[in-house]
Amino acid sequence: MLVAIDSPQKPAELDLVPTWFEAWEQTFSRFRLDSELSLVNRRAGIPTQVSREFADVFEIALEVERISGGMVTPVLLDNLLRSGYDRSFDLLAPQQVFSCPEPILSLPRLSEIDWNVATRTICSPPDLHLDFGGIVKGWAAHQAAEKLKEFGPTLVDAGGDIAVSGLQADGQPWPIGVANPFNPTENLDLLQIEAGGVATSGRDRRRWLQGSRWNHHIIDPRSGAPAETDVLTATVIAPSVIQAEMTAKTCLILGSQNGLDWLETDPSLAGMLVLEDGQRLYSNKFENYLWR
Repeated sequence: MLVAIDSPQKPAELDLVPTWFEAWEQTFSRFRLDSELSLVNRRAGIPTQVSREFADVFEIALEVERISGGMVTPVLLDNLLRSGYDRSFDLLAPQQVFSCPEPILSLPRLSEIDWNVATRTICSPPDLHLDFGGIVKGWAAHQAAEKLKEFGPTLVDAGGDIAVSGLQADGQPWPIGVANPFNPTENLDLLQIEAGGVATSGRDRRRWLQGSRWNHHIIDPRSGAPAETDVLTATVIAPSVIQAEMTAKTCLILGSQNGLDWLETDPSLAGMLVLEDGQRLYSNKFENYLWR
């Protein structure tokens, strides 16, 4: 996590940022048995009232699933577990070998969950479990930027999901590098971002050996298995970091041709795809964001 406020004085609220993220982790982490998300998953089939933060993210997830055509959805936890991602990635040895179960082919949708907005009560089918994943990462970056922007132009980077509140104090855009997945110590491009969000989705880091093949953490809802795609990483610039994260993941799952075609249907988006062979594909508007 990285937070920058372009202000001559450091606001006291800056010291609260780790506390905010810890609270959100306690709400949404699937790796904490005492998190609110874990409680909701254990109570699948039982009506459960959730916090305002949980309700906010659930509402966003509904919209994300709709806009992405179901490509980005939080109902894939059981598929992640079956693919071998059953613990925090820091504890998941890349060389570890797991059994190789068949993917779940009949996948649920969020619409199957009984959701009462007024009472913030959720009741999912007994066999449906949630993992908000990248959705909540983008949400957290956005929330922190919103809380801090009154103290000056703000940039929040939550694990590669970047929220920018506006131009720097001198009127200049923020410089944001796009890491090279083949050599993370160098950048492929340097972006100039005035406001909005930037996110990169990739299968270059979170991967592990399962059976005789390498798996990764991005599940294709159409198969229930790790996405088979020619895209290694997808970087997207959007009006919000949540939209950028959703679009980047969708492009990666859809593959280079379908992903770029889908991205180009929204004139507010720009993106770059890095393929397995190192080739880079750009959307029509991406060059508008290259640093000059």
